[in-house]
Amino acid sequence: METAENTTNELILRIEEKYAKMSKGQRRLADYVCKNYDKAVFLTAAKLGETVGVSESTVVRFAIQLGYKGYPGFQKALEELVRNKLNSIQRMEVTYGRISQSEILETVLHSDIEKIKQTLSVIDHKAFDLAIDTILSAKRIYVIGIRSCAPLASFLGFYLNLICENVTTVATNSSSEIFEQLIRINEKDVIIGISFPRYSMRALKALEFASNRKAKVITLTDSIHSPMNLYSSCNLIARSDMASIVDSLVAPLSVINALVVALCMKKQKEVVSTLETLEQLWGEYQVYSGDELNPVSGPFSVNGMEKADGTAGEQEKGKKDGKEARADE
Repeated sequence: METAENTTNELILRIEEKYAKMSKGQRRLADYVCKNYDKAVFLTAAKLGETVGVSESTVVRFAIQLGYKGYPGFQKALEELVRNKLNSIQRMEVTYGRISQSEILETVLHSDIEKIKQTLSVIDHKAFDLAIDTILSAKRIYVIGIRSCAPLASFLGFYLNLICENVTTVATNSSSEIFEQLIRINEKDVIIGISFPRYSMRALKALEFASNRKAKVITLTDSIHSPMNLYSSCNLIARSDMASIVDSLVAPLSVINALVVALCMKKQKEVVSTLETLEQLWGEYQVYSGDELNPVSGPFSVNGMEKADGTAGEQEKGKKDGKEARADE
């Protein structure tokens, strides 16, 4: 079986395998890429050749010899390597190097827009439909996302709970706690794993455990090369930021939104019934501010308390009138 380490280091493995047969110029390229992948990832073929001291055509031949169709394919593999190799400090340094202080808002928002466009172009529509059918047919549904992916898992779990029965958003404070919640998972169930670089080993182990129990595994991750896909039968790809101190999870959230909408369309009657019941409960128990009987900005009266305008509430007024009547007797 392909290991997670092999998946994330595919480019390095290819270079090591082909190195002995490379020309002198290609070896210089290989050495530079292995030592400076965080810089090479932002270079065009011409610029990389100029930096190393070889021609642009040598760079293209280097990419082809490694098994890629051309330089764009090589560059994508380089992006995968960078995503998994950079630690938080290095990612911050890369961010500082490519964004100026005066352009932060525009750069980040345009980058998020681009990630959604990229996601739309690469996501497998058949896999999306399969994910919907798998969720609807599952006896129990588990959702797991760790660290920065925990809010995504919580968001998805919240809406799945309105649509389906037996939904568990797995608490991830410790590895033992994860397995305790998954102890009864079986072939009738599905687990949805959400993870982006740097990939969580706890999430990966949870998917491995679920797969060993014959449960269906759906993954939401950033690449077909993600280690999260080692155990999944349904892979949903959403682009995240390649290198930044803050993970861009806009595109993954959009995919989750699409999942929720698609599930609601499949179970319209059940969802409407659930929402009607909830609306009654929300009104009865004053869940939302619009349901409050006593807005702060206006007069109020609860259990005889004084109104905001200084006058007594009805019950309080009655008590005062009673006391005054007894005093007159």
